[in-house]
Amino acid sequence: MSEWQRRHILSLADFSPAEYETVLRTASGFAEVLQRRNKKVPTLQGQVVTTLFFEPSTRTRSSFELAAKRLSADTINFAASSSSLSKGETILDTARTYLAMGSDIMVVRHAQAGVPQAIAREMERLGTQVRVLNAGDGQHEHPSQALLDLFTICSVVQPEQPSLSAIAGKKVAIVGDILHSRVARSNIWSLTAAGAEVHLAAPPTLLPPEFAQFADTPIPGSNAQRQLHVHWELEPALENADFVMTLRLQQERMSQSLLPSLREYHREFGLTRDRLRACQPTVKLLHPGPVNRGVELSSDLMEDESISLIQPQVTNGVAVRMALLYLIGAAVPAAVPA
Repeated sequence: MSEWQRRHILSLADFSPAEYETVLRTASGFAEVLQRRNKKVPTLQGQVVTTLFFEPSTRTRSSFELAAKRLSADTINFAASSSSLSKGETILDTARTYLAMGSDIMVVRHAQAGVPQAIAREMERLGTQVRVLNAGDGQHEHPSQALLDLFTICSVVQPEQPSLSAIAGKKVAIVGDILHSRVARSNIWSLTAAGAEVHLAAPPTLLPPEFAQFADTPIPGSNAQRQLHVHWELEPALENADFVMTLRLQQERMSQSLLPSLREYHREFGLTRDRLRACQPTVKLLHPGPVNRGVELSSDLMEDESISLIQPQVTNGVAVRMALLYLIGAAVPAAVPA
């Protein structure tokens, strides 16, 4: 395994293919650990992982907490609703408070873009060795979700040893509220870096033309070109797709009426069994959750284990987040401990 040099994980925009491969290999090792009767390893024993979640979360928070505990780390959980923020304390004050308690890794989620980066800069300014991991910031990015999606897709194509080469040339359609989705942005970076052909599909109000500019950005450590296509109709994105990822309509982030109605959205962009017939016969379906049943996709598709990867995504999330905590928590990781 190549040495890991990254101190923080804040964005996938500057991730190289070699870094993705390191994450995939490490996550694969931890996935095997999680199949054992004793699912705990002492890798981060003595370290403190603090989850600073300034907005609600179920899957991401629980996944990170379990991942930290599986690595034998001590955990501190921060909840904004019961914190001193309501008394005037700033976000950086909060971070410094948990630094004083001995935090080694801070996993940060916030509704505003840039907060994890600000905390990382503050930790560096103070001369600490604290690592910061972005667990979702505003409409910016959600690196760990995209990495677990990448691991899930690669595992389907190449179960024995998931790698980027497994999905080179595969067509992946991302459908839904792309405008407000930090998951979509991170997935664009990771999937195009892997050589997948990514097709975005949504109504024009939820998919601005500027998303096409992602295709013009370089892939760090590679001479390849990002393969990204934008559609305002569903059919071209689904045609011969190997994987389809649907995204939740984030109505809480919509400051204006961007859709005529949920019924109209489902009629034009909702996934049904009939619509998936345009895809490859072996097509698989992903969704980062939570799902609006009957809006983004039909319930029967969600529960069809021959098509849906939604539950494997959740399961893989623990292994991938174990890998991320391990990589930034260990100085120079050599291999997943036995």
